[in-house]
Amino acid sequence: MQSPVSEETISDSTEGATMKLYTYYRSSAAYRVRIALALKGLGYEPVPVHLLRDGGQHNSPAYRAVNPQGLVPALEDGPALLTQSLAIVEYLEETHPVPALLPPDPLARARVRAFAHAIACDIHPINNLRVLTYLRGPLAQPEPAVAAWIRTWVETGLAALERMVVSGAPYCFGETPGMADLCLVPQLFNARRFGCDLAGCPSLLAIDARCRDLPAFRQAAPDAQPDAG
Repeated sequence: MQSPVSEETISDSTEGATMKLYTYYRSSAAYRVRIALALKGLGYEPVPVHLLRDGGQHNSPAYRAVNPQGLVPALEDGPALLTQSLAIVEYLEETHPVPALLPPDPLARARVRAFAHAIACDIHPINNLRVLTYLRGPLAQPEPAVAAWIRTWVETGLAALERMVVSGAPYCFGETPGMADLCLVPQLFNARRFGCDLAGCPSLLAIDARCRDLPAFRQAAPDAQPDAG
């Protein structure tokens, strides 16, 4: 099992040609990048950053030297260091264009990006761990109120996404999984964790089931990670 993030693992993290992914098994943002890497068949070394142990390993000086935001994922590719999941996915798309995660047409690409950003910029951030910690801590919100907060924004966001996918397509925007799908599957994983009502999203659920049956998605799943549990 890969040892967790530490001063030692970070200090030698640019040695060799293998990419390193700073990840947490249950992070939906890291999950997106794991799917992208798996779809493109790119090997990497996982460096687990546990968000709950040791006061949150993402808060350590060692990890803040990697990502000043203290968020996962972060990707090291040789001397290059990248943060923010969709920026990483775009980088992988540009440096390893086959198989493509975005369609060739500019308008179609914009629609895929809009779907992905609706998750990564609108739904996920307001239900992220640091937001929920602030609701429970400084704002002293009881757990039922926090749960209602989560379900409200996830269910509202997913209802909009249900209307954005291409009707009848096996994946969000066509015949192959891409950037939209690698954002959708982790978000639905979160939705199930939080007990959200998914009855109004039959198209999204069908796409999710189809994706999760693919080897790349199974390889990237939280329960398949070395730091799971």
